[in-house]
Amino acid sequence: MRRLLIFLMVAAALATGCTPRPGGHIVYGLTLAPSGIDPHINASSELGIPLTSVYDTLVYQDPKTGEFVPGLAQKWEVSEDGKVYTFYLRRGVKFHDGTPFNAEAVRFNLERITSPDLASQKARFMLGPYERTEVVDEYTVRIVLKEPFAPLLDSLSQVYLAMASPTAVQKWGSEYQLHQVGTGPFIFVEYVPGDHLLLRRNSDYAWGPPVYQHKTAQLEEVEFRFFTDPATRSPALESGEADVMGEIPPQDAARLQGSKDFRIESVAIPGVSLMLFMNTARPPLDDIRVRQALLFGTDRKAIISAVFRDTSPLACGPLTAVTFGYNPMVCEFYPYNPDQAAGLLEQAGWKDTDGDGVRDKDGQLLALDLYLMGWGYMPEVGQLVADQWSRLGVRVNSQVVSYPEALKIAQEGRHHLMPFTLSGSDPDILRKFFHSQAGFNWAKVNDPEMDGWLEEAARLSDRDQRADLYSRVQTRVMESALVIPIRDYVNLNGVNNRVQGLRFDAQGWFPWLIDVTLAR
Repeated sequence: MRRLLIFLMVAAALATGCTPRPGGHIVYGLTLAPSGIDPHINASSELGIPLTSVYDTLVYQDPKTGEFVPGLAQKWEVSEDGKVYTFYLRRGVKFHDGTPFNAEAVRFNLERITSPDLASQKARFMLGPYERTEVVDEYTVRIVLKEPFAPLLDSLSQVYLAMASPTAVQKWGSEYQLHQVGTGPFIFVEYVPGDHLLLRRNSDYAWGPPVYQHKTAQLEEVEFRFFTDPATRSPALESGEADVMGEIPPQDAARLQGSKDFRIESVAIPGVSLMLFMNTARPPLDDIRVRQALLFGTDRKAIISAVFRDTSPLACGPLTAVTFGYNPMVCEFYPYNPDQAAGLLEQAGWKDTDGDGVRDKDGQLLALDLYLMGWGYMPEVGQLVADQWSRLGVRVNSQVVSYPEALKIAQEGRHHLMPFTLSGSDPDILRKFFHSQAGFNWAKVNDPEMDGWLEEAARLSDRDQRADLYSRVQTRVMESALVIPIRDYVNLNGVNNRVQGLRFDAQGWFPWLIDVTLAR
């Protein structure tokens, strides 16, 4: 009788639609229409949202532990000198077009990525000092590096280094982005640039990594549509035009959070925080006292509250708090203290001698050029920063520029201040910004000791040793007052409550759609 009663209760739950069931179709809203979506060529985070489900990678990273687990490679070995990675591949895996996955496929993919003819924007740089790939036998492959590169496994776990069908790449050539073929839980069906992208369940999928909760995809189809205007995102979710929507504006998040039909899934993004880089090579920011004054004079909590509606954590340093190697001690630097800020400016010789509200020195006004890009709420942050600094007697000349313009201005050192943020799950991302030879060295730092720490940390395999070096880097960045941290990036995903099981990878951007189900 007891078993019969349990059976009837389960049947009733199924009948009322309270239990998630396999099958169904959802619409996932993308916030950027990238110019290209070949993961080996293009660099946007947006392309990884659909394509993480089309492709598999050699390894995966567990977002809870940070450990790397098997993917298309069942196991791997690293040589003592850190230059050779040997991968033992999973057998019985096939690409969606029937092409077998093997060591030769890995060699083909890595040679494609590193070919100068491909002009890869991101993937080839993620391989670091890559030298060559050697096929040992059908299911064993070696990646040989010119020097040790600790972030390699992190790179290989991302969609940009995913495995594509050699047959499909050779067949479609320059049109491959419209006909992508991987080994993943979903099949790439159709892509109309700027309109939609359609994925369909791969019923043959049976080789997923242990971080997946299901062996095959539970949804039948996932359709991606583009909502580039932030004002259209919440209405699309609430009207049923979309079931999941990334980057919900902060002002809409609180309202949706209180709804019985929708929820906000906040995903903290690893990498570098949104921060204002201070050009230490351009007066008056060549004086550390002026830079420190700006740090003490920035009410970052007020900015977080006004612009981000308290949906983002306050940034304390150059790394976000969820990034491996983060040093929480940087939170002790530069609490908001306008009196201390004013005192530092006085010490540096900046006084308001004519009573016009702007400090001056030797006939020069304390005026700073702030260049802003139009995304990521940078203009709003810049407006509040300028207002706060005006109370200190600092004039800010702000201008919104395009990303290519910003790169040119920063390269030429014409800025005083410029904000930026970038995602990445390995702390080696700090090298892009704070090494003296880095392309994004917008603070114009030249610190040989910090260069050495960054170089050594990229070569070491020991996680504790790496974390110690990156802690030193973060402390040095803040001691030297190179940046003004504002906020740690959080992706606010609006989700219809009928969508269940939505989880994201260690990058924070890319959903594992294999585990998504619909409550009916």
